[in-house]
Order: sequence, then structure tokens, then C-alpha cells
Amino acid sequence: MDNFDPALISVVMPCHNAAPYVEEAIASVLQQTYPQVELVVVDDGSTDGSADIVERLAIAHPGRVTVQHQTNSGPYAARNQGLAHARGNFVAFLDADDTWHPDALKQLHAALTDTLADVAYCGWQNVGEAAANTQPYVPPNYAETDAAALFLQACPWPINGVLLRRQLVDTLRGFSERRPTAMDYDLWLRMLVQQPTVVRVPEVLAYYRRYPRGDAHIPRWRQVFDAIAVREDFVRHHPEQVAHLGRNERDARVYGSLLPEAYRCHWRRDTDSARRLFRHAFRRADWNARDAKYILASFLPAPAFDALIRLIDARRSARTLP
Repeated sequence: MDNFDPALISVVMPCHNAAPYVEEAIASVLQQTYPQVELVVVDDGSTDGSADIVERLAIAHPGRVTVQHQTNSGPYAARNQGLAHARGNFVAFLDADDTWHPDALKQLHAALTDTLADVAYCGWQNVGEAAANTQPYVPPNYAETDAAALFLQACPWPINGVLLRRQLVDTLRGFSERRPTAMDYDLWLRMLVQQPTVVRVPEVLAYYRRYPRGDAHIPRWRQVFDAIAVREDFVRHHPEQVAHLGRNERDARVYGSLLPEAYRCHWRRDTDSARRLFRHAFRRADWNARDAKYILASFLPAPAFDALIRLIDARRSARTLP
């Protein structure tokens, strides 16, 4: 810890093909009202000109912006590389397509230091053309609730909604890289084992961008399965953290997203994800007769599943017509 600047906040930013957004994201860091901030950008093998933008901004802001490069290895490997080069006693994460309110780090840092907490978190808002819900959201006060139960049900905050003490991040040895879409969630679950003191800033200070990502987009079924896998790992390796939950309640929190996500994918016509999620729900979720036709159909070959579900939906629509 003696090697870290005691007042400095290190912001770690992975960047892969974010040319339309990365300059705005970097400006969001440089415009923070907290005065002692460094930005470590890790270019993850970008091919769209992102690296040139980042290098230009690093030259324009020497000492404030540094750049590391790696072959394309994913955001969590990039974040770990960024952590290895970070000099601050506090750490925050901002993706190259997200932003903060100008007072975000100032307010999070004040809450952290005033209460001697290990973690400070805030509210957030989804933005962007693919954001289905853009209502601002302030999470519950986890210091006054059953944090383990709530964390087990869903990821508690987006990665740009939190400021951590560096010592805690180092104790956790940074991000695991086993699950491509849920390693921030994995970090927060593993963090609970350390029994950190957390403090909430009940204001919306983080903005999480959602936009169509084309061929690079990770399918929804993979995102859901990764989240379930890190919950299963947490329960398996740290049973003492969930011993107060009955088995039914624990399973409901671990697997409760399966059916809602399956139906959501179905209505969005993401039939591949819907079929995989309904099939997994057969073994893990608490389902009823209403769900049976969808779940049983999921065991058909993909074209037959799609045709049958369309027929079921058409018959339902016909029955609702006047």
C-alpha cells in the first residue's frame, strides 16, 4: 500500500472498438470535480481507430491519461492489466462507452472517506438507443439489508457505479476471467466474503450506455447463463454466506431469472436464446402449467421450436381478438 498515492483515484478503462464513444468517456473522467484522478486506458486490440483517439488524448493530457495495449483478450483481462498499472489508493471502473456525472468521483470519495467504508456506490441510468428502461435508479441501502440475498438475486450495480479502496481489490486479486459477461458480478459476490463496509450515495451519478452491437453482441442466453454460473460458484464455495436462506429461497434467487428472461427473449424474437433458457428452466426453475408448452417445445429442434411457438402465439392472438 505504501506505493500508492493516498489521495489518487485510478480510473481503469478497457477499450475495444469504441471509436464513437471513447472520447466522450475520457472527457467524462477529465471533467471530474475531484481533483486527483488518473485514467489508465487499456486498448484491447481495437481495429476501428479507437487506439488513435486514445493516444491523441493521452498526448494532450500527459500525466492524467496513460495508455496500455494488449491483443484482444476481453474487458476483464484489460481491467486486470489496467489495475497492474494503476497508482491510486482508490479504484473506479468506466467502460469506453459509458459516462459519469461531473461530481461522481467527488461524491463517492467523500462518502467513502467520511464513513471509513471500503466501497461506495451510487444510482445510475441506462442511456442510448437500445435502452429499454431509461428511468433513473437508486439501489437499496445494502448496509441495512440482507446484502447476500440481494446480491445473489442480481448484480447490485453496473461497473461504473462504484468506488473501491485499492486494498480490497488487491485482496480479491482483481477479476476472474472465467465467465466472459459476468466477472464484475463475480467480483461483487466474492467481495461479500471479505465483509466490507459499504456506503450508498443516493443520487444518480453513473450513466450506462446500451446500443446495438451487431455481430459482436454476446447473445442474451450466454449473459444469463454466466450470471447463474457465478451465483452457483458463490453458493458452492461460500455456503456460510447463504446458510440463513432456505433451499427454496436460495434456488429462487439463483435461478429466478431463467423464465422471465426466456419470455423476454421470446417476445423479442430471439428464439435461440429463448429455446436455451426455457430448456434450462425445465431443470432449474419453478414452472407451472402455463409455462409447460414453451418448456416442452424447447426440446424440439430449433426450426420446429420456432414454428410451434409461432403457432401457439397465433392461436393466443386469435382468441383475444373481438
